[in-house]
Amino acid sequence: MAHQITGPFATTGREVYIVEAVRTPTGKSHPERGWYRDVHPNTMLAACYRELLSRSELDPASVEDLVIGCTAPFGEQSRNIARNAWLQAGYPPEVPATTLDRRCGSAQTAVEMAAALVASGTHDVVIAGGVEHMGHVPIDSPVKISELYGDPWTSELRDRYAFVHQGESAELIADRWQLDREDLDVFAAQSHQRAAKAIADGRFAAEMIPLTLDGHIRDSDQCVRPDTTVDSLAALKPAFRKDGGRVTAGSSSPISDGAAAVLLCSGDAVRRHELRARARIVDQTTVGVDPIIMLTGPIPATQRLLARNGLTMDDIDLFEVNEAFSSVVLAWQREFQADIDRVNVNGGAIALGHAVGATGARLIATLVAELDRRDGDLGLVTMCCGGGLGTGTLIQRVPA
Repeated sequence: MAHQITGPFATTGREVYIVEAVRTPTGKSHPERGWYRDVHPNTMLAACYRELLSRSELDPASVEDLVIGCTAPFGEQSRNIARNAWLQAGYPPEVPATTLDRRCGSAQTAVEMAAALVASGTHDVVIAGGVEHMGHVPIDSPVKISELYGDPWTSELRDRYAFVHQGESAELIADRWQLDREDLDVFAAQSHQRAAKAIADGRFAAEMIPLTLDGHIRDSDQCVRPDTTVDSLAALKPAFRKDGGRVTAGSSSPISDGAAAVLLCSGDAVRRHELRARARIVDQTTVGVDPIIMLTGPIPATQRLLARNGLTMDDIDLFEVNEAFSSVVLAWQREFQADIDRVNVNGGAIALGHAVGATGARLIATLVAELDRRDGDLGLVTMCCGGGLGTGTLIQRVPA
């Protein structure tokens, strides 16, 4: 049964609808075996633009803005990749674009900002999403850039905060929530098993853009290992703490490449362009948390969305909580006593991969497709982000 929720956009009198949400297959960031090793990130993002416009049969000139997330806007991803991919696809240069960085929450924030543009009346049709080619622009690129042009963390800032690697933050979460090694490995194995079953059942077909990569048509995700078990994960060494560490490569999301995008429209645009609204953005939020433990943002983000919409966990049909590390999702689950059978039902980033700047839009695409498949009503997407941030989006399906 559909919940009667107005949400904050009701005050503007303009609902924000998701018309389409798509993603590329996620590939391993590997110089020899990675599917995208010879592919420019412009091409990945342009594929998402094309798929959105093809599915919706929307005139590209009707798009009023592009808002795209990317956590490493250097090298191939520099000079506003949002616009470069659009122009490379041959679309009208009159359509503007911007690229933003909110760490792992970049693509979800892009959707959030695009939704705000629509809700405010600034625009009626906006494409939002994200892209990350971690094989070509490595995760440590900011460090190398800092060596050339200066450290973003001054001595004054370092005096305030003893910054640590995200892997150590994942360990700190395991400490605080008393999660043991087996807890993390069981969850990671489940992610691979769920993802493998989702692929076998064709559950990702509604969101996936089949691409010819490495000489083959790819229509699933490269990082999934169907044979992963708790026993195989137990053989791995700790990745971040040598002494007493619990987090391994197996309970962490793999370095990945991919892109995802969402077409957002006002109600007027849906009617004018004869589009089908698949879901609406009910509410959205971003929070800040301790920048050392860093990855706890999904907890207050979820609390805020539930509280201000008068909802409980039982009201939400499906959750997508980004699996940056097993400990992140398990801490969130313990805080809310969430039913794990409604969380990441098709696996998560530990299995599917985490192309950091794209994942937020990938999660939204996955959630919208699964709500359709299950005839569900409400879904919630939340992510932890480097630097101590958390993003959250509450989505309601629009029945066909």
